[in-house]
Amino acid sequence: MKERLQKVMAHAGIASRRASEKLIETGHVRVNGKVVTTLGTTVTDADQIEVNHKPIHREAPVYFLFNKPRGVITSASDEKKRKTVLDYFKHQVTERIYPVGRLDYDTTGALLVTNDGKLDYLLTHPKHEIPKTYQAKVTGIPDAADFQRLQTGVKLDDHHTSAPAEVRLVKKMGTDGQNALMELTIHEGRNHEVKKMFQAVGHPVEKLKRTVFAGLKLADLEPGQWRPLNKREVRDLLELAKGELPRENK
Repeated sequence: MKERLQKVMAHAGIASRRASEKLIETGHVRVNGKVVTTLGTTVTDADQIEVNHKPIHREAPVYFLFNKPRGVITSASDEKKRKTVLDYFKHQVTERIYPVGRLDYDTTGALLVTNDGKLDYLLTHPKHEIPKTYQAKVTGIPDAADFQRLQTGVKLDDHHTSAPAEVRLVKKMGTDGQNALMELTIHEGRNHEVKKMFQAVGHPVEKLKRTVFAGLKLADLEPGQWRPLNKREVRDLLELAKGELPRENK
């Protein structure tokens, strides 16, 4: 798969993406021995890239599952100086990693962190329909009609109706049993999708946690903890991202 030259440079630690664009425009970058000054240039793993006549080093891919706590930004940095997910990896991971997709500031749970740009693209592109499972504490108890709407698709606005989802009641909550813990599996990645879906059926989300992302389960990871993926998990993740079933399901 091809990637933009400035993105590859940024991932290799040469400079930020914007600074890499300036290096390209001012003639400091060569691809396969030829100076490149066009920002739209794309490259593959087979291409040889030099900056100021020095070959760039491409990092080996790394993959981590992180349990994002509440009140943490899903970003590499934040202009307001709020805590980001990458703050939890400082001084422990040397690669230029970043989160795959986003979780809201007040949403907790499973987040993949990697330096694999190809995988990032495959997992976040809507056409690949990567499954994500959430547990949501909602106001009130959804009834059969609410379940039907969530399972077949809820109209969220004039331009968008949610795709069919898998939904079940985990348990009733509260001293009077008037709230519900719901589990919802979706295959979309739109902003605030789960919150909008429950809002549309009259049961606003009070708390939200993503328990599974692309088959990766939090298990015993506490908020703020992370772990590397094992070889089997990486293999299955890559197969899923390419639209293939994990081996045990073939």
